[in-house]
Amino acid sequence: MEYHPKNLICSMFHVPCSMKKGGFTIIELIISIFILSVALVGIFNAFSIITILTSDSVNRLTATYLAQEGMEIVRNIRDINWLNMDSGVPVGATWVDGLNTTTCATTGCQAGYASTSLSPYTAGSYLYLNANGFYGYGSGTKTKFERKITITFLPTGNFASDYIMKIIVQVSWDKKATILNSGVSADTCTEGNNCVKSEETLYNWYYPNH
Repeated sequence: MEYHPKNLICSMFHVPCSMKKGGFTIIELIISIFILSVALVGIFNAFSIITILTSDSVNRLTATYLAQEGMEIVRNIRDINWLNMDSGVPVGATWVDGLNTTTCATTGCQAGYASTSLSPYTAGSYLYLNANGFYGYGSGTKTKFERKITITFLPTGNFASDYIMKIIVQVSWDKKATILNSGVSADTCTEGNNCVKSEETLYNWYYPNH
């Protein structure tokens, strides 16, 4: 007696190989359902991966914008200081006023979009998005992003006499665990995963000390 693979499978499961003459066999139906299930799982996983990658791209784009904004905040403070020095008000104004020179050089600083000075950075200080679409602290909707600004003075590291500021703005975000990556908190900056860093150098062209 010749055994067809299909007949062998039917005998293993003790089921008739034919439901009715001219119709689908049970084993053919089982195989079809199995193939369809595998295809649906594959499609679902593909959509899940696309969703994860899209979310990562959106977070990275937002973080890049926030890093650039951090640079502009520091630049704006420096430029206002120049205007104050030019007007003589307040008396004794310098180009680094409001930049928390010692703190920003060691533990880092933070600032919102409308800040006129930098305050010490504290881990867990998330940015808030207000009703007008601006990022700051204390009001609005809490986001997943943290921003730390570090300032180093060159060439000697003495802000009182140096004329160059090296600025590093770090923006990190809370990242949930997925099938592609493990979760990580915004307090931990891992470049290429949940963190973007931007670097720029500003000069005291207006009142050079060198």
